[in-house]
Amino acid sequence: MPRITRPISDALNDQINREIESAYVYLAMSAWANGKNLRGAAGWPRLQWEEELHHATKLIDYIAERGGTVSLKAIAKPRTSYKDLRDVFRQVLKHEEAVTAAINTLYGKAARAKDYATQTLLDWYVNEQVEEENAPAEIIAMLEMAGDTPPGLLMVDRRLGERSRAAPGA
Repeated sequence: MPRITRPISDALNDQINREIESAYVYLAMSAWANGKNLRGAAGWPRLQWEEELHHATKLIDYIAERGGTVSLKAIAKPRTSYKDLRDVFRQVLKHEEAVTAAINTLYGKAARAKDYATQTLLDWYVNEQVEEENAPAEIIAMLEMAGDTPPGLLMVDRRLGERSRAAPGA
């Protein structure tokens, strides 16, 4: 397999940065929910944190397999406070929509470069983003049904706590 080109490697490095930044955002969200005694809600972004690190690692390994150079960059300090749990998951959805747009741009760049191996790798990310956007949209709907009632919030918190660790490769 030919070496990865510099433009594709640079673009993949940017995506690695986005994935690591996503992990950091999710870890901050988990800490916020934990501070509000919403243990189920804290667990959901904590699992996302793990997934995002896996996504970054998958890209790091791919660049290495193709003979490229990984270049990690600084990440911004994440937001640390939220109005309520709906605000958290609205931010999750907004964040994931931005990640989807970045992946789509990256996929287009690989397609224009006729880098079929990278396109194949990115197929997985494109499909993953469908789930990444769907999950917070469903949670937002649950939170809107629950309203601001403590029993409703506790039910949603319990439901979020039922999420289990993703299977390897997620």
